[in-house]
Amino acid sequence: MNYFQHSSAIVDDGAQIGEGSRIWHFVHICGGARIGAEVSLGQNVFVGNKVVIGNKCKLQNNVSVYDNVTLEDGVFCGPSMVFTNVYNPRGLIERKDQYRDTLVRRGATLGANCTIVCGVTIGTYAFIGAGAVVNRDVPDFALILGVPGRQGGWMSAYGDRLNLPLTGEATTVCPHTGDVYNLSGSVLTRIEA
Repeated sequence: MNYFQHSSAIVDDGAQIGEGSRIWHFVHICGGARIGAEVSLGQNVFVGNKVVIGNKCKLQNNVSVYDNVTLEDGVFCGPSMVFTNVYNPRGLIERKDQYRDTLVRRGATLGANCTIVCGVTIGTYAFIGAGAVVNRDVPDFALILGVPGRQGGWMSAYGDRLNLPLTGEATTVCPHTGDVYNLSGSVLTRIEA
């Protein structure tokens, strides 16, 4: 075993876990899960069978990652944030054949207690504020706030709010990295320094 597993954690046979990952108290990882290297799974995290978690992701306490969720490298999941995998669940109706895929792109942040409704894509380095409810696709670098989630600005890959309008033509530079951010219409792109 080339990763740390707390004695209270359950890792089902068949789960793939990358080198240097850390699995803390009361975590349960199902046998079909694929987890990358240097991932941190906080207390009481659940990872379903049809889940892919990339390298260097951080899942804080009480996060459940259900089937059909994919997290690319470097995703941060804040405490008690929620994923769903069925759009219209009912306790008396079996809908396991109706799971919708959810994709969280590289470097995105999902704030504490936010909810990601299934079937959406969260863009690269997007930032979902604490408590927000996301029920539609999120652009790269977008800051999403509120219920339902609405775009409230733009975030750098470093994690700072950028001084840019929501739409239009504008450019700014990240003071921490020197990366240049170009806004064209409603699309933000980054040129790495």
